[in-house]
Amino acid sequence: MSKLMNPTPAPQRQAAPGPFFATKQRVTHVVFDFDGTLSWLRHGWPEMMLDTFAPHLPPGQEMHDPVIRERLLHLILALNGKPTIQQMVMFQEYARSHGSGAPEPERLRASFQACLDGHIEARTARISSGSVPVETYVVAGARALLEHLRGLGLRLYVLSSTVQHRVREEAALLGLSEYFGERIFGSPADPAGYTKRAVFERILREEGISGGQLLAIGDGPVEIADAKALGGVAVAVCTDEDVNGSGICDPFKREQLLAAGADVAIPDFNAALPLLAPLFGA
Repeated sequence: MSKLMNPTPAPQRQAAPGPFFATKQRVTHVVFDFDGTLSWLRHGWPEMMLDTFAPHLPPGQEMHDPVIRERLLHLILALNGKPTIQQMVMFQEYARSHGSGAPEPERLRASFQACLDGHIEARTARISSGSVPVETYVVAGARALLEHLRGLGLRLYVLSSTVQHRVREEAALLGLSEYFGERIFGSPADPAGYTKRAVFERILREEGISGGQLLAIGDGPVEIADAKALGGVAVAVCTDEDVNGSGICDPFKREQLLAAGADVAIPDFNAALPLLAPLFGA
């Protein structure tokens, strides 16, 4: 993981946060999740994961059963933000607890990853060929928000559970790298022991800031809970997995992210600026 760059001193104006936010400090550092928060390249991944699990459900269970489907979707999204292998371990334990077996987690992960990679490659090809604009796969309103935050002089980061080199490649493809420079952090090739919490703590330590100056924006419970535990502000982005910019919060994400401690939940960034502006004293 690259060394964090030295901080650029930010003006110390006091924010007057809006009603959603308890902090009285001005936010100076913003940490974004990547997939589902800035990038829409992996949209639909929960359905792909359910499809991976479907052939291995215990006898008598079917994925088209709404009770089974909802139960597994909740379990999948509860682990969003952690390395994918943990969701595979979860499903193996689920199958065993219902008296059935399931493939080893790594075999499940490889199957899911192959499916996901196929979709990513097809979407990347569409961008590269010019058959679709790059904004098709940037979460609605994200670029305008990034431009605004950069103009305010804030320090912007990406923190993802996706393997680091993939995050950086995809950020470059989507034209998002310029907002973050070297501050794009992903999972190491071997994710054992990797936690977002450790990276959050490193940012605070190396930047010399308090938790109250940190804003985390993401669609996974992990980054939400970690930011709140450190005294930061957390915004849940409950992106629609089917229609980018629909303005509709995914109900499963919304429920879980608010339960994880998010200060507020939004469907995308189209109306985010007025909501967030008080945090930056702008």
